[in-house]
Amino acid sequence: MLKSTDTFNLRGDPALFVGGDWIEADDREEIELINPATEDVIGLVPVATARDVKAAISAADAAFRSWRGTLPITRSNILRKAATIMRENAEGMAQTLSREQGKIIAEARLEVQTVADLFDWFAEECRRSYGRVVESRVEGVKLHVVQEPVGPVAAFCTWNFPGLVPARKIGAAVAAGCSIVVKAAEETPGTAVHIVQALEAAGLPAGVVNLLFGNPAEISTILVDAPEIRMITLTGSTRVGKLLAKQAAATMKPAIFELGGHNPVIVFEDADIEKAVAHSAAAKFRNAGQVCLAPDRFFVHEDVHDAFVDRMVEYASELAVGEGVKDGIHMGALTNRARLDEVTRLVDNAVAKGAKLCFGGARIGNRGYFYSPTVLTDVPDEADIMQIEPFGPVAPVQKFRSLDDAIARSNSLRFGLASYVFSSSIQKIDETAAALEAGLVGANTCAVSHHEGPLGGVKESGYGREGSIEGLRAYQITKLVAHNVLS
Repeated sequence: MLKSTDTFNLRGDPALFVGGDWIEADDREEIELINPATEDVIGLVPVATARDVKAAISAADAAFRSWRGTLPITRSNILRKAATIMRENAEGMAQTLSREQGKIIAEARLEVQTVADLFDWFAEECRRSYGRVVESRVEGVKLHVVQEPVGPVAAFCTWNFPGLVPARKIGAAVAAGCSIVVKAAEETPGTAVHIVQALEAAGLPAGVVNLLFGNPAEISTILVDAPEIRMITLTGSTRVGKLLAKQAAATMKPAIFELGGHNPVIVFEDADIEKAVAHSAAAKFRNAGQVCLAPDRFFVHEDVHDAFVDRMVEYASELAVGEGVKDGIHMGALTNRARLDEVTRLVDNAVAKGAKLCFGGARIGNRGYFYSPTVLTDVPDEADIMQIEPFGPVAPVQKFRSLDDAIARSNSLRFGLASYVFSSSIQKIDETAAALEAGLVGANTCAVSHHEGPLGGVKESGYGREGSIEGLRAYQITKLVAHNVLS
C-alpha cells in the first residue's frame, strides 16, 4: 500500500483490469473512442473476450473468499486512501471525463469530487454495519442477526455519469466485503479506469475489483448466468433492466435496478417563480439534460404559466454552449450521435403535433453533438416527448388548473424515479409529495441525490436502492444464528 507521503499519477488510457492485471488490446477487437464535442477519435477501447469475462468471474470469486473476512477498518482505510488519490489527481480525472463524455469541466470537477466523497461515505458506513441480539421465546436460545457480504457482484454502468455510477456500486461492494466485476461504458472508459487505478494504488487486493469493456449483450449474458456471481446491479434503461431482470430471475439473483424515468415538475400558483426556474432549469440543462433525475415534464399552473415560460426562455438563452473543457461554457455536447438524433426527432415530433417552439429546437453547428437548450409550450399529450424520456436539453411545458389534474398527469406514465414540486404552502407540498408515485421527491429543490439518502425508483424505474445505509445493506445478506446456550 502507498504511504501517505507517496504520490500516484492516474492515467485514463482504456484497458481491461482482471485479477490485478491491466490488459491492453493485443489481438482483441477495439472500439473507437469519440470526443463528442469534436467528433475526433481520441482513443481505442479494448473489447473483452468471453475468456476475459470468465477470467474476471474467477478472479472475483477467488478474491471474495479472503476479502469477505477483512476487518471493516481495513476496507475503510483502503476506500479513504483511494479517495485521497483521486483528489490529488482530480484535475486530470475531470479533463478525461469532460473530453470523453461532453459535460462542462465544472460539472466534471464536481463529479470527481463527489466520487471521492462517496468513497469517504462508504468508508465510514462500512464500520457501522451492525447486527443485533434478539431475545427468543424459547428458554436458553439467543438469536443473533448478522450482516454478511452477498458475494461477487456484476455491475453494469451507463455513460452519463462515468464516475459517479460505477463509484456507487464499487464503493458499496468494497465496503460490504464483496468483490465486483464492473462492465463500464465504452463511450466513457477513462474515468472508470482512473477509479480502479486509485483503488489499486490504495492497496485493494487483486481480484476484488475487475473492469471490463465490450459487447454489452455478450458480457451481461456470461456474467448474469455465472453461478459464482451472486448479485447484479444496473444503472441504465428500463428496456435493458427488464432483460437483465428476466435473466437474473432464472438463478434467483438479487438485483438493484436504477432505470429510466420521465420526471414531472409541478409548479403551483403560489410558487416563487424565480426560484422555481432557477432550480428546475439548472437541473434540466445540467449535463445537456443527460441525467436520469432531470426534470422532464413541466406542469405549471395556468395563473403563472406565462411568467414561468418567459423566465425559462430567458435562462435558456443565456446559456453558452460549446466544448466542455473550455472556460465560460455552461452546457456541453450530447455524448453520442444517437442522442443527438433522438433529441432532434422528439422536438420535431412535438412541433409537428402542435407544440409551440419558444426557444432552441435545433442542432448547433455541424461538428460535435451540440443541441440548443430548448423550451416547448402547448405540448399535446400525444407528442412522443410527453411519453419518452428525452435525455436531452428540452423542457416541454403544459398548463394545469387543479391539484388533482397535476397529480394525475404526473402519475400517468409507467415510470416513477423522481418528481418535483414548487409551492410556498407546506400543506400543499406534503399533500403532493404523498400522492406522487416516485422514489424521490424534491420540494422547492431538484437536488435529490445525496450520499446520505437512498436513491432509486418505483414502477418501471426499477427497484432496490443505492446510497445511504440502504445502499450498503443491498450488498449484504441478513443471517440469523440461533444459539442454544443451555446445551
